[in-house]
Amino acid sequence: MKALLALVALLLAAAQEKQTRSSENPLKHLPANIEVLTHFGERADISPDNQRVAFMAKSFGDAMVIDLKTRAITCLTCNVPGAAFLRVMHLVTGDYILIGPDHFEDIHTSRSRDNELWFLSKERGAKPVKLGQKMSEGAAISKKSLKIAFSQLPAQAPELAPGASRLMVAELDLSGDVPKLINKKTVYESKDRGCVLEAQDFYDNDRKMVFTCYEQQGAAEGASVMGIDLETGAVTNFSKTPGTYNEPEGIFPDGLYTTVEADRQCAWLGGERGHGNIDIWKLKLDGTGKNFTRLTHFNDYEGGKASNPVISTDGRFMAFQVGQTGDPAGVGYGILIYWFK
Repeated sequence: MKALLALVALLLAAAQEKQTRSSENPLKHLPANIEVLTHFGERADISPDNQRVAFMAKSFGDAMVIDLKTRAITCLTCNVPGAAFLRVMHLVTGDYILIGPDHFEDIHTSRSRDNELWFLSKERGAKPVKLGQKMSEGAAISKKSLKIAFSQLPAQAPELAPGASRLMVAELDLSGDVPKLINKKTVYESKDRGCVLEAQDFYDNDRKMVFTCYEQQGAAEGASVMGIDLETGAVTNFSKTPGTYNEPEGIFPDGLYTTVEADRQCAWLGGERGHGNIDIWKLKLDGTGKNFTRLTHFNDYEGGKASNPVISTDGRFMAFQVGQTGDPAGVGYGILIYWFK
């Protein structure tokens, strides 16, 4: 039996090695459980009641929201001249968190040094309010409470040593006239660029959090799926695949699985590893790093990738974006819905 299993494994490996990327358009070959929601936009976020999907019209642009029943799209920030936001995320209250600079200067400066958190009320005509908090890339926003987590690099926190980064957790206080962050604390630190941190998703009733450890070793770009127990401080590497790219984005409501932007298919499709050649995979958070299941196949097509997945709180569907391999991380060209069977 062992010999037979070994032969099957070799045959499968040989079949994978022969695969090449198609020159066709992946949107013309969607499986029955994937549908196009919008033909523009990026960085989707599903509302806690699963009735709406917020997204960015473009990088350094306006935040939008689409009603999943009527498919009506509303612009949330079109009353802000020169809006230059990068992300929009739902709060449990129905309000929003925006991430980005107060104005566009240049891609690097605006995405790093000037990146900060904003509060946007759900009330019609409301304007974003700064929370006075500089941060790096994205944030973890609880779907059950007003807890927020984010990371900082020296670009946002000059007191950090060069190459260092830290994860911080805070609570959003909406009791006063002006929203503010309270109870801020550092929960994890990295001392060098061997592991650059980014908060991703809370789970287990906000007692735990998944985060990314970006691993830069020379020209090689890797990333690992990490988890932290916020009560004990214990940290676990869930992907356990050094030298490959595994960025968690989206958590299943049971907290047992996360979706991952991964380059694992490069093993048989070829191409440069890293955030360019990625597809969406499902990883069981059991600590073995072995239970990966591929969900999308956009990277089977030349120049194609799927990225930035988020999972509904009922676990019925995933929203994600279609992208192009040569673009900066996060750039998308439409939001899609993946229905789980």
